[in-house]
Amino acid sequence: MMLLENRTAIVHGGSGSVGSAVARAFAIQGADVHLTGRTRASLEEVAASIRGAGGVAHVDVLDVLDRDAVERHAAAVASSGGIDICFNATFNDDVQGTPLLDMPVDDVMQPVAKAITSSLTVATAAARHMVQRGTGVILVMGGGREAIPNLGGSHVAWAALAGLCRQLAAELGPRGVRVAWLLSPGSPEPGEPDPEADRLLLPRRPSYEQVGNVAVFAASDWAATMTATEINLTAGAVID
Repeated sequence: MMLLENRTAIVHGGSGSVGSAVARAFAIQGADVHLTGRTRASLEEVAASIRGAGGVAHVDVLDVLDRDAVERHAAAVASSGGIDICFNATFNDDVQGTPLLDMPVDDVMQPVAKAITSSLTVATAAARHMVQRGTGVILVMGGGREAIPNLGGSHVAWAALAGLCRQLAAELGPRGVRVAWLLSPGSPEPGEPDPEADRLLLPRRPSYEQVGNVAVFAASDWAATMTATEINLTAGAVID
């Protein structure tokens, strides 16, 4: 039996490297996948690869900062059988490469505002329908807790994202909805040496396929008692 058989999943940012990998993993495990993003051509390419492998995929052009559009999309998906999984893999528009001493406040705050706005918008839109059924899983792609210079507001955004997920989990848990976030140090290009390997405990950061497999586990009944939790895929870059 497939881990996500007869489940419906929404993957926001479904044409990106992480989003497409997660969408493919969900579909391989039996989920009916709804891909969203801002560019139809790239979404259709991912959907075609899923269908070519025997999976089910739908495409919708959507801006996750448009709350009304996100709510309408969630309602349309829910009307055809409910929403079981919501995964947010959208970009946070990070501004990096400059020390905080030299960075304008607006550049620091840009990824914080984007991360919180997008995750809150898609999570609450899906949760409105999940709580009616008393079940559902909300997953968010986060970043590391390493102390790395010149990342601007990225670490601030990831820390804020963890706080948001904890609060959502506290409020939604009694109504049957789980919330978790995946902690990743990024993924190396396939077949290329990993330039970050020297700061890991394991030889290599996770591949996109491995990130997708962990997302499947987190969304499945195998993780039924996991909520308000961070899933550490950093290969030892972050030590818990």
